Formats: sequence, C-alpha cells, structure tokens
Amino acid sequence: MKAVVIDKITPAQNIKLSEVEIPKVKPGWVLVEVKAFGMNHSEKILRLEEINESYIQKSVIPGIECVGIIKDCSDSNFKNGQKVVALMGGMGRSFNGSYAEYALLPQKNVFSIESKLTWDQLGAIPETFFTAWGSLFECLQLKQSDTLLVRGATCALGYAAIQIAKALGCKVVATTHKENKLKYLNEADEAVIDTGTLTGKVKGITKVLDLVGPKNLKDTLTCVEKGAIVCNTGILGGVYELNNFDPIKDIPNGVYLTGFFSNYPTQKVIKDIFNFLNDKNIVPKIGKVFDFEDIKNAVIAQDSGMINGKIVVKI
Repeated sequence: MKAVVIDKITPAQNIKLSEVEIPKVKPGWVLVEVKAFGMNHSEKILRLEEINESYIQKSVIPGIECVGIIKDCSDSNFKNGQKVVALMGGMGRSFNGSYAEYALLPQKNVFSIESKLTWDQLGAIPETFFTAWGSLFECLQLKQSDTLLVRGATCALGYAAIQIAKALGCKVVATTHKENKLKYLNEADEAVIDTGTLTGKVKGITKVLDLVGPKNLKDTLTCVEKGAIVCNTGILGGVYELNNFDPIKDIPNGVYLTGFFSNYPTQKVIKDIFNFLNDKNIVPKIGKVFDFEDIKNAVIAQDSGMINGKIVVKI
C-alpha cells in the first residue's frame, strides 16, 4: 500500500508516498480501508517537533483520524464493509495512523456511523467535531440561552463549534486576529478582531471556547460574566503552559475554568454527534480537498496556513 512514513523532523517539502506492506490483522485490532482523513495541527507538531521524542514510535505513519470501511473485522463485533470513523488513542504516534491506504487500528478507537455525507465531508468530522462536541457539552454545559465566545474561531474546530452552537440556538461571538478573516465568521452573530485583550470589548459572555490557549487565557477569564465557564481546548497562540499562574488571583470569583482532552472517544458520543449532524442538516466546512497522491501539497498548504477551514485528503 501507499503511505507517508516519517522517522525524523520532516518539513512539508520532504513529504512523499512510500510503498509499505498492508498491516496484518491481530486480535483486538481491525483493518480499515481508508477513504479520507482530515489534517490536524497535532500532526504538524509531530512532523516538525514531536517526532524526536522517545515516546513516538519510529518510523511512524502520521494521522490521528480517518473515515473508511472495515476491510478485516478480525475478532471484533464489526462487519466487513461497515462504514466507520476512527480517531485518537495513539493513532499516528504510538502506532501507525491514517496517512495510508489501510490502517490497522484498535477496536476501541473505531466507531460505526450512519450518514449520507460524502467521504470528503465525513473526512472533516471525526477529531474536529468530537473535540468541539466534548468542549461545548461535556465541559461548557452549553445551553440554548448561552452567549458563547469562540476565541480563535477561524480554524476547523472554531467553525465546527460555531455550527453546533448556532444549530442549538445560542448567540455566538467569534474572534480572529486577522482582519481579512472576519468575512469567514459570517455564521456568528458577532465577529471581533482579537488584539490580545477582549476584557471590556465583549459583553454578556456566559461560555467561552478558548482555542488560542495560555497566551491570552488570563484575559479570557476576565472578559466574561460572573458564573461563566471557560474551556481551554486549543493552543493556537503557540504558548503551551501558564507560567506564574495563581488560580486564586487569576481566576475571578464565580468564574470556572476547565479544559477538554480529546483522547477518549466513545461509540455513544460518536453516535450522538452524527445524530445531531443528521437532524440539523449540518455539513462541515471544508477548506480544500486533496487527492492522496497530492499529499505533499496538502501538507505544504497546511504549513502555510493559507487554507481556510479543514483540509481533507481523499483516497
């Protein structure tokens, strides 16, 4: 089969397809014929930084999500030909991931789905919508009466969160730090330029999905109403930790801070997500679709940051 294989720091220009053996099925794992996969920021971090860490299998096929069909159900309850999504649990790090024509994956990270969306559209859903869903409902306890702030909204996860929140009936305020991207936030009720300070510039915020992360998190905590919940899910600001953070002083009284870690999907949650998407007729926003043979240009596009929305690769 064709696959992307890396074993060292790999800039986009060095990405290529290699010929490797189709993996052999083993107990507890299933073989998935990959139809499409979405590209994620974490895969960029893997290629450009994390590949040198000792906990990364080397060599490794990247890719933390995919959609496809069961090719060999092994000893699982799946059936050959069944439509599935797969994500997380070590994909593309602890074991080979989805940048390949076939992926051997643990049963616990593969989930059956029912959907009339195309493979391209399905490829934009698994990790992005699972993270948005968990952040909004498990962590933020989002309700129709809420005013949601999505900080750092001009990314695939931001667009998904806006789509879900608007379908629920919430008011949505969305931010970007680039003025030329304001036009992409047309589904939000209000689009705001983020200069790094939102305190005093936004009003009535009861829930926040912060995708910028620690870089501006202290300001996020002070731009909300008393009783608000802030969920830190992203690190788009490039700062991974809060230094000299004092929870007593830096979290205002009556404001709540949480975070979402997307490593534990379940069949129930995946079913809930697809039921919601089907009921609300939500089609994910796709920035661009690339053929697998053009994977190098897909990665170049990802690294350039010029594609607005989810990059999907179809096989």
